Amino acid sequence: MLNENSEVKMLKEKLFARRENGGKVLSDEVLSKCEDFGTEYKDFLNKSKTEREAVKYALNKAKNLGFTEFDKSKKYSPGDKIYLINREKNIVLGMIGKNGVKNGVKIAVAHIDAPRLDLKPNPLIEDKELAILKTHYYGGIKKYQWTTIPLSLHGRVVKKDGNYVDITIGENEEEPCFCVTDLLPHLAKEQMNKKMSDVITGENLNVLVGSMPFKNDSGSELVKLNILKILNEKYGIVEEDLISAELELVPAMKAQDIGFDRSMIGGYAHDDRSCSYCCLEGILNLKEIPEETVIVLLTDKEETGSDGNTGMKSFFLKYFISDLANQEELKTRDVLSKSKCLSVDVNAAYDPTYSSSFEVLNSSFINRGVVVTKYTGSGGKYSTSDASAEFTGEIIRILNNNDVLWQSSELGKIDAGGGGTIAKYIASWNINVIDMGVPVLSMHAPYEVISKIDLYMTYKAVHSFFK
Repeated sequence: MLNENSEVKMLKEKLFARRENGGKVLSDEVLSKCEDFGTEYKDFLNKSKTEREAVKYALNKAKNLGFTEFDKSKKYSPGDKIYLINREKNIVLGMIGKNGVKNGVKIAVAHIDAPRLDLKPNPLIEDKELAILKTHYYGGIKKYQWTTIPLSLHGRVVKKDGNYVDITIGENEEEPCFCVTDLLPHLAKEQMNKKMSDVITGENLNVLVGSMPFKNDSGSELVKLNILKILNEKYGIVEEDLISAELELVPAMKAQDIGFDRSMIGGYAHDDRSCSYCCLEGILNLKEIPEETVIVLLTDKEETGSDGNTGMKSFFLKYFISDLANQEELKTRDVLSKSKCLSVDVNAAYDPTYSSSFEVLNSSFINRGVVVTKYTGSGGKYSTSDASAEFTGEIIRILNNNDVLWQSSELGKIDAGGGGTIAKYIASWNINVIDMGVPVLSMHAPYEVISKIDLYMTYKAVHSFFK
């Protein structure tokens, strides 16, 4: 029988890759930091249920720590902290390094949009004395998951006179909330024989918002009239204003601890606001001037393809880097080609209930740390950015040298589906880029689950990359 000091045991310890549960290998001091970080993150998640709200949260925190609005006509020095807002849906934060941008910049990018229900341009209708809002779902969702849960309404309405009003209804206990109804099982025989994808159609994601008629007169659509009267009295808006409005229905549930051991966090939009928060804290907590200039971008529209002037395909970040390059009389392309980037996005955590969708040796697990994802895409690596061996090795060395608990993963079995990130758009600028982030259970559901350990280690990974 082999003893504990056998050559086999020593060789295994030296040669095998070991990825252990952080609850076993991390010190009590580190676990306490994970707990504290998770508490602060829950506050961010509860206050940032839309892109605009996430940008507002990040801006307020950055300004309190000395970040000032970027002015491309101003000359910046090492240690200067700057920010720039794009249409209230993107924010870029930067700290000028000792070397400026001549050796490239270090970038961490995450997205702040998440699956939700958007209102249609003409949303409010009355049917059989019930007022409902018609919606168009945003991003990849399982539509049946969005029925019979409390929803809150967030967004902006631009009025006829050009002024706007920001609306948030359903987050506080004293406020009303809304919901999508579903059919009772007693009458759902036909419905339950349908394919899961057809049980609830997009056109049936109708949100219930009222039932009381306007009773001071007679006529048709009195419930709709009463709803519009309430909106007009409270916000000064009329039905036509809804055409230009950006109003989103999101889960009204608060982020909270999951499990008897409180080791996990349940909440809406861990994908990708968990990684956004890690990026934000990664730059805000830099205490010393970095060698190279570091940049964080919180971007929009990832869940629908990164299009539009607030998505990663826009040139907002590229123009920002170009302005920094111009200050040093450098060519933008030379700065970009020397730059390095973390595309900080979540991956699917292994779920034993649905084990057939995962390849266990190449899956990420709750509590094993930040996930390094060399490539994403689907099928034969379609629509992906595949990080080079050199850059992957460089990132792994940074993690190891800074005691960051990490693991590697693909996104499920090869032909089970798949998905992409914004890494491929960054790579098109000739920038070295790799994906890493937090493993998530129930991704894209209205209520997702992550580990406090994995969240903290993702923050630590970004912070170490910048240092």
